[in-house]
Amino acid sequence: MVIIDWIHTLAGFFILLSLALGVEASPFFHSKYWLIFTGFVGINLFQFGFSKFCPMAYILKQLGVPEARTHN
Repeated sequence: MVIIDWIHTLAGFFILLSLALGVEASPFFHSKYWLIFTGFVGINLFQFGFSKFCPMAYILKQLGVPEARTHN
């Protein structure tokens, strides 16, 4: 997987996790304040669409995740 794949996967996971922890109807409910994290992830995805800057992409790049697929 390349950076953009990881960004989508992690963002989806974080959104689902924070919704599970922040929605009162969830059996995993902890606190409504987890919904702030859902908003944070959404805002980052939104601004990435315009600026092409993503903090998670920077972290993944530092961890050695490839930026693009290589063709053989």
